[in-house]
Amino acid sequence: MKRRFLAGWLLLWIMAACSPATTSPTAVPPIAASTPEVTSEASSLLADVLSAGAERPAWQTVSLVNASTGANFTLADFPGKTVYVEPMATWCTNCKAQQGQVRTAREQLGEENYVFISLSVEPNDTTGGLAEYLVRENFPWTFAIAPTEMVASLVEQFGRTITNPPSTPHFVISPTGAVSQLMTGHHSAEQLVAELTAAAGA
Repeated sequence: MKRRFLAGWLLLWIMAACSPATTSPTAVPPIAASTPEVTSEASSLLADVLSAGAERPAWQTVSLVNASTGANFTLADFPGKTVYVEPMATWCTNCKAQQGQVRTAREQLGEENYVFISLSVEPNDTTGGLAEYLVRENFPWTFAIAPTEMVASLVEQFGRTITNPPSTPHFVISPTGAVSQLMTGHHSAEQLVAELTAAAGA
């Protein structure tokens, strides 16, 4: 209870700190998305709130294994960054084509503020198979197998489409932890860059 109270108090403090000064108590203009220093400060403070005990969806805290390095991580490990997550399978040709667009978008955006994760939802995929796949296809970002409990949690939030790799599903986690709706269908690199930069500035 005390941690929830602290998280709520910090959120109120962040809202007050990020609001521009005004002489009208009833008309506070919104913060422009083009003010990176304010957005950065708010993202940092919100990350502190989340670490202080604010709840995340269960799937964000499931332990995953980076297929390339063997290191453990969760989707909650990137506060202050915009995270692109694409459920996929190594046999899926649509996934491979979409990931080619992801590679281009990643090259344009860089790695300082953006994280790209391909998450296999295919029960027959293995960590070793993913490692070979990402090297063979030259996809130099994080790949991991989604455990059964994570897939169930993702289906609960997004629906069963998320387990259908050929529909090329993906979603975005903003720097504040907000999660987008599930998007499907082929997206060009330009569309992905637009989605990610919009999420970064939200």
